[in-house]
Amino acid sequence: MNANLTTDRPTFVTHLECSLTGERYDADRLHGLSRAGRPLLVRYDLEGVKAAVSRDALGARDTDMWRWRELLPVRHTGNVVSLGEIETPLIPIPKAAGNPNVLVKDEGRLPTGSFKARGLVMAVAMAKELGVTRIAMPTNGNAGAALAAYATRVGIETIVFCPEDTPEVNVREIAMQGARVWRVNGLIDDCGAIVGKGAAEGRWFDFSTLKEPYRIEGKKTMGLELAAQFGWDLPDAIFYPTGGGTGLIGMWKAFDELERLGWIGSKRPRMYAVQASGCAPIVRAFEAGVEHAERWEDAHTVAAGIRVPRAVGDFLILRAVRESGGKALGVGDPAILKAVEDAAKRDGLLLCPEGGATLAAYREALKTGEVDEDERVVLFNCATGLKYPMPEAPQTLDRHVAIDFDAL
Repeated sequence: MNANLTTDRPTFVTHLECSLTGERYDADRLHGLSRAGRPLLVRYDLEGVKAAVSRDALGARDTDMWRWRELLPVRHTGNVVSLGEIETPLIPIPKAAGNPNVLVKDEGRLPTGSFKARGLVMAVAMAKELGVTRIAMPTNGNAGAALAAYATRVGIETIVFCPEDTPEVNVREIAMQGARVWRVNGLIDDCGAIVGKGAAEGRWFDFSTLKEPYRIEGKKTMGLELAAQFGWDLPDAIFYPTGGGTGLIGMWKAFDELERLGWIGSKRPRMYAVQASGCAPIVRAFEAGVEHAERWEDAHTVAAGIRVPRAVGDFLILRAVRESGGKALGVGDPAILKAVEDAAKRDGLLLCPEGGATLAAYREALKTGEVDEDERVVLFNCATGLKYPMPEAPQTLDRHVAIDFDAL
């Protein structure tokens, strides 16, 4: 086990808070949504954190996710679960992006190959701490894989529901890692309805996106890492593939906590919520100037991870985007696929389709003057591209026939 996890964990959680009304809820008790039907946010004694650890001391720790333990909710070391959650690298893609100031935060290096590991490792650790024994969750693929891995590791029974067209590799890895997985003839919110009905009947605890408080806390480590990687400054803009939007919400929360600690200033990146044009409820709500996003009908895109017709945290996504001076941007599937191909063939970095969407959105934002070439920009690649279909490579050679090397 990492040395960061072998000593007692100073913890500073004070309470939970409804993200809509501000109503307070007791910490150390099992909660789903607030009474208002909205996500709960974990709040900390930040003055206590500041007294317990300095920025320099934290910076000297091993660069894994658990270095941030004072800003995470797990109280007891014995409840920490880990498969090796590293700090993910920032990779330049100067050819595909057109300049060296664009960096990809490559979340595909995490356990189970996606950034879902961040949220689910925290949520599962807290489920263990709070005595949960059975979990169900809807997924478009990667979240189910992360849940299965961590829940199996701590002995929590898991049932996962996914749309019937979920990538086959995701369905199989969920099953391989110990969960029971069911394909459903619908979209992720249809799967979520099944989970919600079972939870209401007391069959399991609902682990849907933002319907428990702790996935945000895991995802916020993306923002904490960015601050440290940028020398306690922040980039000018972040392009984030947005379905449920947990990571965008979490990063915005991280930046606020870091400023309150005095570890960063008031500067914020412009947050760009990137969606596929075939499923863009946040884009539509942003452009209409409203606070909540209506369900997107007939949702379709090659980027399955952001095919989320309705997000329970819609107002939190929109609030972060607007407060930062950013935008919600939609990109088409052809542009997404072209971006994936260009990053791979020109810079050697294999993006997932959702990561490709951020590059496609950046290219469009550069054309429209939304971003400048000299700005420092971070694109999130949320999963390894190895999980997704690739074009065939059909060329063969017959070693018994004279080879025309000029034709190779």
